[in-house]
Amino acid sequence: MAMFFFPFWFLLLLFLPLWLALIYFNLIATSFSVLGLSPEAAFWLVVAVVLGSLINIPVWRERVIHPGRVFPVGLFFYYSTPPVVQERVLAVNVGGAVIPVLLALYLLQRAPLGPTLVATLLMTLLVHKVSRIIPGRGIGVPVVIPPLAAAVLGILFGGENAAPVAYIAGVLGTLIGADLLNLRRLDALGANVVSIGGAGVRDGILLVGVVAALIPAL
Repeated sequence: MAMFFFPFWFLLLLFLPLWLALIYFNLIATSFSVLGLSPEAAFWLVVAVVLGSLINIPVWRERVIHPGRVFPVGLFFYYSTPPVVQERVLAVNVGGAVIPVLLALYLLQRAPLGPTLVATLLMTLLVHKVSRIIPGRGIGVPVVIPPLAAAVLGILFGGENAAPVAYIAGVLGTLIGADLLNLRRLDALGANVVSIGGAGVRDGILLVGVVAALIPAL
């Protein structure tokens, strides 16, 4: 009996991650279609976001000089390290910034401008408050805050247009609050490549679309 059930459970465990990934992918595509896109456009948009998350477009390069250090050795000797010159690149992530911003601009035609700007401002202040510098990696934001905050702001300020308001405020507020307002702190990051819309905020932005699409069902 055990030999009969072993292949079934083995195959289940083997394909479970793929099955869950397909469900998650379909959920995201359905969410974007609720925002006003056709099912085909929503599907290809999600594909573009997933593939685009692997692409960073450099927009700025600068040389960074790290001064050398002096280490005393005994009473009369010291050891020093020479300065290190590195190149720091500021880039924009296609899947985490370019595509979501373009979709947000497209949805502006379905959202009231004034309430949307207010919601975006509040979202920006909130995300900037909770964002944290992660040395060597980038800027981190708790992944649940952007989608939940965007949903609340969309309901409060969007009325019957709550979904597009939530998406616009969630995307623009997250990118501005987490990434753009922290550009002055690049030295504290200690990273050679800094990506706007990169790993630190990309998941939160992706979930904004899922949660925004669920608002009409509430």
